[in-house]
Amino acid sequence: MPHPPADLTLERLYASPSLSGPAPRGVKFSPDGQRVTFLKGRTGEQDRLDLWQFDVASGAQSLLVDSQLLQPVDAELSEAEKALRERKRIAGAKGIVDYSWGTAETLLVPLGGDLFFVTLGAGEPTVRQLTDNDSFETDAKLSPGGRYASFVRDGALHAIDLTSGEEIRLSPGAEPDRAVSYGVAEFVAQEEMHRFTGYWWSPDDRYVAYTRVDESMVDIIPRFDIEADKVTVIAQRYPRAGRPNAVVDLFVRDMETGETAGIKWRKGDWGPATDQYLARVNWLPDGDLVVQCVNRSQTRLSRTLFHAPVWKAAAMGEETQACWINLSSDFLGFAPEAHGADSMQPVHVLTTTEASGYRHVTCLNRQGQAHPVTRGDWAVDAVLAFRASDSLVMFTGFRDTPLERHLYAVSIDGGEPTRITAPGRTWGIVMSPDGQSFVGTSSSPGQPPQVGLYRADGSLIAWIEENALDETHAYAPFLAEHAVPEFGTLPAEDGQDLYYSILKPPGFDAGKQYPVIVEVYGGPGVQTVVNEWGRVSDQFYARGGYILFRLDNRGSANRGKAFEDVIHRRTGGPEVRDQMVGVDWLKSQPFVDASRIAIQGWSYGGYMTLMTILQAPKGTFAAAAAGAPVTDYRLYDTFYTERYLDTPQDNPDGYEAGSVFPYIDRLTTPLLLMHGMADDNVTFDNTTRLMAALQDKGKLFELMTYPGQRHGIRGEKLQVHLMKTRMAFLERHLKQSAIIKGSP
Repeated sequence: MPHPPADLTLERLYASPSLSGPAPRGVKFSPDGQRVTFLKGRTGEQDRLDLWQFDVASGAQSLLVDSQLLQPVDAELSEAEKALRERKRIAGAKGIVDYSWGTAETLLVPLGGDLFFVTLGAGEPTVRQLTDNDSFETDAKLSPGGRYASFVRDGALHAIDLTSGEEIRLSPGAEPDRAVSYGVAEFVAQEEMHRFTGYWWSPDDRYVAYTRVDESMVDIIPRFDIEADKVTVIAQRYPRAGRPNAVVDLFVRDMETGETAGIKWRKGDWGPATDQYLARVNWLPDGDLVVQCVNRSQTRLSRTLFHAPVWKAAAMGEETQACWINLSSDFLGFAPEAHGADSMQPVHVLTTTEASGYRHVTCLNRQGQAHPVTRGDWAVDAVLAFRASDSLVMFTGFRDTPLERHLYAVSIDGGEPTRITAPGRTWGIVMSPDGQSFVGTSSSPGQPPQVGLYRADGSLIAWIEENALDETHAYAPFLAEHAVPEFGTLPAEDGQDLYYSILKPPGFDAGKQYPVIVEVYGGPGVQTVVNEWGRVSDQFYARGGYILFRLDNRGSANRGKAFEDVIHRRTGGPEVRDQMVGVDWLKSQPFVDASRIAIQGWSYGGYMTLMTILQAPKGTFAAAAAGAPVTDYRLYDTFYTERYLDTPQDNPDGYEAGSVFPYIDRLTTPLLLMHGMADDNVTFDNTTRLMAALQDKGKLFELMTYPGQRHGIRGEKLQVHLMKTRMAFLERHLKQSAIIKGSP
């Protein structure tokens, strides 16, 4: 029997179990492909994760490691671990948040600052605790051959020989007084390059490459970590735009001899060490090392191959862009004999490049000579596997539509790709080691995420999490009033298509007029208009009688370089004009009340909220809510900011025009500002400076700050509070009453 419509309260919106159903994360295949492992939240505590396994042969699913048995009481995280989790966007998770495979029978599980070694066998898994001390081990891994468990402790790289049990310090000790550490990724590497590690094992466990990070020349930005009952001053090394970066050196340790060699990766003509970025470090199957680096303006990416054991450098090609290079993590090395004799020899690496204007798969030999594999006016997402048995490259991309990511296969010699996954939904893929099967996570606007094990042709082998929307599903009481978005396109000023989604209230009546919330992000590297299961909070807005509207402006992801490059040296201009195209379209619709349109966003979306209301004609918006906004890009970090704007010294006019401060005299829209008071990404002074400037101008605004919270507001109670704050503000300005469902 179908459930009658139920009231979706704010408290239920964020409570456990999740209304979107169980969502396995951190999905990985074992090295032999016989097991799939994943992290899954508990039914009554969705943010506490345990490690589960799925047996590929039998289809049996079982709990592998219970986080609460290993750690009954949550440990206090170190500052380094808090920062790393914030960079990985997992700061709200508890229990087991990461793990790594070694051999087909061994895993390493970090928990509470200690390490646990899991051995699988015919019976129950055995768990051995490797570390037990007051220090916090971070970035823990098992080496590919399974001999070593490695980790960073107190700013130095360590390893445990799992055969002998001996612990070895692989790097020199850290020198905190000189701001020197080893085996770590500096702030901009974690936050902006998506390089979360500072060390890399060779495939045979013979070598480990690691960084030496010297942050002594990086400015200290005192950050007041304001909690409810105390204030801690954090002397954060934060390289703001135009200021010096960390100096990153690279070394390789020979695990057999104990000798260490320096890797000279920097380019002599690229300027000082503070103006060069270590972007990627990869090992080839034969044990050679490939280092990718970019110059400070990020217009050149260079690959250099270092041959073991003498580590002599050889150029392996370079990519250039007129505006900036988007870094990729695509790097799949394979032996030349894995491909037929008629191919270009020797092919060693599958990667992607945007040299054509769209990201596409290419093959590189050891000299960096490139052979394109895919072509067209559409974007590849990621290279997943090379299947030697039939010379197929497996990759994800947006060939069919920018609104859906799919898995494709294409011959390594090129040609037309074949779509593997079913259309009408968006897919995330984890390939098996042999490329013959994959774990697919897919969803559509009417179906929450489903996780299945599939053959390489796309046929389902077994569900790992079917997440069927039946009467037992957590969302079943609310399904009767579930709203599905409509998608469309609008033309930008240069003729490019801008995709939008519009979500209308249940029981929508075209003869009535509704208030509208424009939900904006608008920044590079992100796409918000996607054919997938949306946030359940969207349904809360719709049930409250709001239309919810999103538009991906130029500068956003997966549309090619021409779509992105319009923001070069001038953020907060083209994006605002594109958002106004959407607002003007909304105003032309008979079902929209043009006097009741609000705009809101977080992070770059907070910046876009401010820039849009300050540049739009007076009276365009009835309300605006900006969370954790960048207010002046001179306050943001080097790698992100200079990619789009160059340095403040080279582009002062662009920085001034892209700041909110020249426009604050124009503020007439009711404004709500929100920010975590311990934000280490968009630092809190972005908001405090805006507060002071608005107060100086006599401009009224509302404010909600969150003690102890960083760039995201974490935890069920605080998420409820944040949403109540937003809704109370919107209701006051868009509706006659201020009734919030579920509030006292």
